[in-house]
Amino acid sequence: MRIRPIQLQTSNRFITDYRLQKESVMSYFSYKPFASLEKRVLDVKNRAFERQALSDILHKMNAHWDAPEETLRQIERLKDDDSVVVIGGQQAGLLTGPLYTVNKIISMITYAKEQEEKLNIPVIPVFWIAGEDHDYDEINHIYTLKDHKLYKHTSTQQLYLKRSIAHVNIDQEKTLRWLEVAFRDLVETEHTKHLYDIFVDCLQQSNTYVDFFARIIFQLFPKEGIVLINSADRALRQLESKWFVEMIERQEQISNAVYDTVQSLQQNGYPIQLDVDRNDVHLFYHDDNNERILLKKEEDYFKGKNDEVVLSKDELITVAKESPERLSNNVVTRPMMQELLFPTLVFFGGDGEISYWVALKSAFFMLNEQLQLPPVMPRLSFTYVTKRIEKLLDSRNIEIEHVINDGIEEEKINWLRTQKHPPLDLLFKEVKQKVDDIHRPIREYAKEVSTDLGQEAEKNLQYIYKNLSYLENKITQKLTEKYKRSLSQFEEISYALKPNSLLQERIWNPLPFINQYGIDLFQRLIDEFDFSVEERHYIVYLD
Repeated sequence: MRIRPIQLQTSNRFITDYRLQKESVMSYFSYKPFASLEKRVLDVKNRAFERQALSDILHKMNAHWDAPEETLRQIERLKDDDSVVVIGGQQAGLLTGPLYTVNKIISMITYAKEQEEKLNIPVIPVFWIAGEDHDYDEINHIYTLKDHKLYKHTSTQQLYLKRSIAHVNIDQEKTLRWLEVAFRDLVETEHTKHLYDIFVDCLQQSNTYVDFFARIIFQLFPKEGIVLINSADRALRQLESKWFVEMIERQEQISNAVYDTVQSLQQNGYPIQLDVDRNDVHLFYHDDNNERILLKKEEDYFKGKNDEVVLSKDELITVAKESPERLSNNVVTRPMMQELLFPTLVFFGGDGEISYWVALKSAFFMLNEQLQLPPVMPRLSFTYVTKRIEKLLDSRNIEIEHVINDGIEEEKINWLRTQKHPPLDLLFKEVKQKVDDIHRPIREYAKEVSTDLGQEAEKNLQYIYKNLSYLENKITQKLTEKYKRSLSQFEEISYALKPNSLLQERIWNPLPFINQYGIDLFQRLIDEFDFSVEERHYIVYLD
């Protein structure tokens, strides 16, 4: 295995300026990224946390998933008043979901190790499984390569309510059939059977998608002590009760703070994808079917969009105190709850997450004057390159950085055009020039006869050009058929490195890679290399 960092192009001005730590962006954050964390450690130490209660909940939760001993040891370390956590999270995708989930975990593990050595205090990686989310369509599938095309494998289990994923019982029979089909598209290797048996075992011991996700994560990272938390856990909700009360009491201040910050960002040239209103409560209410209802404030009442629930402030506070399992956080209040629960050293997020965390600094302060937005760290980003893809790139003399940033369509077209001499585009360019030269006397003569006739002559030339372009396209189609095998190699490179014009990590699941290189692939990556969070992107060559 080999790695090297590359520059990753982005059209997102905000993320570019954030990485460059421009003052126009940094004013919206409490700490700069990539900076020393001594001050952050002191700020965290000045606050109190319910470490014992949280550790008890985490121990029970992780033991339920048969967590490795190192994870349970890390949970014990959380009781230490000096300990801090590196935290990040994602939904519970099938087989972990897209690669960016695994990449985020690698980021957190490696950074926690690095900072523990620098700060000489316990630094614990914690992965927040967003079990309260209901975006089932985002987590119920993976992609494989089938017949040289991307194929979307979607679970046949259907959900008809907006229920939290943590409360959805996984249909083991349907999921097993789905797993069998997904494995059927893989090239069988020495790892395939073992990998399949592991996943089946994880499935058989799981009641929910969160269970299935957690067990697989522990299989991928068995010795790193990654601590998992299901944010929809009932016992955790009890611990969060008093903070739900505070969020309700300060709803107006929090909502106004977020709204005003979003407006300020837009005025400063940073329009962010966070749809907020001054009447947003930023909390969900869960009805008797565990369906999530986003609350809005209307006059003196907290309501669902269609009045599914209507509660006074006192009634909602009573819910928070007596039935906190009926409440959950949205993208605004979830970061606050994480900060209240955990002694957070840094938060790790992707570009999208950082783009809404920027709006939260003043909201944190409105909830609690001691509450500060933690350092927000961009997660590591990887592109995994197999031996075959590396050989194809070399044989075509194609730069991998160019493919990752711009795709491969231009190289494919240029190669096709050069298969005949002269190249097809040059040939037609030459012909069009000769046509223009021959046609010019006719146009000039027609123009002398009358202006209208001159215009008709110009249209005639364009008609000839149009027919030539039509012929060029037809020849290109025939050449494409003739060189189908060679062109398929370009497609193979594209699917591997830039599928659907997106980064590999946004489409591909870990499955094809661990099938080829073993379930310990990511563990070996951590063991063998050091990574810097300041690097935008790494290429990982899989030998």
